[in-house]
Amino acid sequence: MEQSAIKGDGIFMSWTGEGKHTVEEILSLPEGERAELLDGEIFGMGAPSRTHQEILMWLSYHIYDFIKKKKGMCRVIQAPFGVFLKKDDRNYVEPDISVICDLDKLDEKGCHGAPDWIIEIVSPSSKTMDYYKKPDAYKSAGVGEYWIVDASKEIVVVYDLSEEEAPVVYRFTDNIKPHVFPELVLHFGEWQKKEG
Repeated sequence: MEQSAIKGDGIFMSWTGEGKHTVEEILSLPEGERAELLDGEIFGMGAPSRTHQEILMWLSYHIYDFIKKKKGMCRVIQAPFGVFLKKDDRNYVEPDISVICDLDKLDEKGCHGAPDWIIEIVSPSSKTMDYYKKPDAYKSAGVGEYWIVDASKEIVVVYDLSEEEAPVVYRFTDNIKPHVFPELVLHFGEWQKKEG
């Protein structure tokens, strides 16, 4: 791998130029260093905050519990977990939460292809990625649903990527139902009461 350096807004740049990186470079990063790859461009990942991790645990638990009670086959997997998004060597992400219902996509290395539902919990260093780069990347890869959870704004942005519709913005005080599991109701006010 060429000499590289982290540069601005979590963007991981290399001397070889943008758009020329591969999954092999991501997988050979030093232990503890994480990055994502979109169309050959590498983006560094910072350490998550306590609030980020609490929301991650709360969401993962409720989604897992719902699937278990319904005796569903889908898997709920938290980061760090590799998603080889387009099954090529130029796209690799580690979503905060991946819900995968086609178990043939899973092996010990990660998910090969698009998860059914991806949730990203916004961190200050991930805003550009989560809000601007990932919606198009996830849609073009075939992800069915994408949520952006932004605790600083107390909103959840929901993209139904299978439809050509604008995203819907919910407040933490709203009941939110994922398209992939219409019977599941998530209310972030419960997390706030429990954790606040």
